[in-house]
Amino acid sequence: MAEHKTGSGLRTVWSEQSLPDIPLGEYPRPQFVRPDWFCLNGRWDFEVQPNGAIPEEYGDSILVPFSPETALSGAKRSPGPGETGWYRRRFTLPAGFMKDRLLLHFGAVDQSCEVFMNGRSAGTHEGGYTPFTLDVTAFTSPAGENTLTVAVRDETAEGAGIYGKQSVKPSGIWYTAQSGIWQTVWMESVPVNHFTSIRITPGEGKSVTLQLPDAMEGDAYAVFQSGHRVLSGVFDLRGRAEFTLPDGILWTPERPFLYDLLLRRGSDIVKCYFALRTFRAEKGRLFLNGEPIFLTGLLDQGYWPESLYTPPSDEAMIYDIETARSLGFQVLRKHVKVEPDRWYYHCDRLGMLVWQDIPNGGAPYSFFWTALLPFLGVHVSDRNYGRFGRRYERARKLFRREAEEIVLALANHPSIVAWTLFNEGWGQFETEALTVKMRQWDPERCVDAASGWHDRRVGDFCSRHRYFGRLKLKSDPRVQALTEFGGYSLTVEGHAFSGRGIAYHRVRSGGELTSALEKLYTEQLLPLKREGLQACIYTQLSDVEAEHNGLLTWDRKVLKADAEKLSALNEALRSREARADASGEKRAE
Repeated sequence: MAEHKTGSGLRTVWSEQSLPDIPLGEYPRPQFVRPDWFCLNGRWDFEVQPNGAIPEEYGDSILVPFSPETALSGAKRSPGPGETGWYRRRFTLPAGFMKDRLLLHFGAVDQSCEVFMNGRSAGTHEGGYTPFTLDVTAFTSPAGENTLTVAVRDETAEGAGIYGKQSVKPSGIWYTAQSGIWQTVWMESVPVNHFTSIRITPGEGKSVTLQLPDAMEGDAYAVFQSGHRVLSGVFDLRGRAEFTLPDGILWTPERPFLYDLLLRRGSDIVKCYFALRTFRAEKGRLFLNGEPIFLTGLLDQGYWPESLYTPPSDEAMIYDIETARSLGFQVLRKHVKVEPDRWYYHCDRLGMLVWQDIPNGGAPYSFFWTALLPFLGVHVSDRNYGRFGRRYERARKLFRREAEEIVLALANHPSIVAWTLFNEGWGQFETEALTVKMRQWDPERCVDAASGWHDRRVGDFCSRHRYFGRLKLKSDPRVQALTEFGGYSLTVEGHAFSGRGIAYHRVRSGGELTSALEKLYTEQLLPLKREGLQACIYTQLSDVEAEHNGLLTWDRKVLKADAEKLSALNEALRSREARADASGEKRAE
């Protein structure tokens, strides 16, 4: 058994306040809303077993949805490799809640689990970043007390699944591993004939395509603009509907307008939303709604000192997004992690573009093959599986499946404009074939096939990382993107993880940091933009454990650099005055 980390005792303001009995109790899936639901977040019984046996007694408790390794969970211990974490929750359904079918939803459970209802197995799931649903009607008492039990195993890098930056031996750029239930658990009761999902695809000319996976005759929809119905119709027998809103309002970061979409199948009514937004790469440039756009953004790891992967509250998610916006950034690169669905909802409604990574997996990586040789200009084939930690076919197969599940789970969010398939060679394999797969799963977004170091010359981006020296653009027909850079490190005493931390460049004060950023942006980024650079992602939004290179401290209490000067630098980058087109001519406003 392992003791959990506490982030050096740091807490954000959202957990210094009294936590509610039901933390993160907002409806967890804003793009597919039913009015009646039952949240199961809160205090559960908890126990760790050295084997898979059901515990006879539960000697601990845990606050769901916080992982047992976190301070907010309240758990005294967490499962190590080879151990099982057992969760138990007794509940009674609200009076009148039960309809025909009872659905049990999990936002995410890290990394594999089996779910029991009243002692009977209701299903299993593998994959720590994707939501899943179980029909538990046959196992549940609609009027009496029920016992929900979840058995969780998490092998982190020792298993076959994807795990991002989690490490059982955290140091440097690798962070404290976490496990178990880390997103909301909830129930819905639905009629026999109910919707399961929908794919919403905006297209050129303010067109929208709706696709149901399981169509039934009479399925209907209605579109609302600012509360007023503007369109209604029915799906065809293939579950498809297409329409155009010629006077529709386009979604942009400056005006993130969302349309409401109501689905009806008999007594099942579901509220969704969508946006009129297109994004594409063409001839080395990026276009939002057909207009050229330069992306200036931040690397966002999505870690919290008291709760690791799980934001401490809905307000905490909003704060990160709004802070980035206030500093002039219009894109967040969500780095090798997937957030709860509400985070993407807030990006949708607040106007923050998202560059979404697929979390990495595979066996521990060889520094020699993945990091050292690329700096020497030597690249090996990513079909040499062992060199990239991908020796086993099961792990490769699981990555393909989990990557597809992540893309399909997030595909309706208009804020997401690009996917990163692999980062810095971590678990990289078969890049060309997987890029083709990514385009099949989501033809409407751009693909960053290999961010940094191991470019296979596929995808939409020539995607490079640079922390030292001057960057020069390569001759490449794809979009030129600096997807990691900067990383200036400032340790703010009392607001940092213990120790000096790692750094690419150290500064001693907020003023020195601001000056360094001004020099970096004016002397390197603006000239590179005139030469054809189309996107840049600064490292990073906030500190994380030993990385003290955030613009915000890890507890989000201190903004290290001058906000007005950062905003002005980003405004200069976004301005068309500094952008050169393919002919080298400046484009005027």
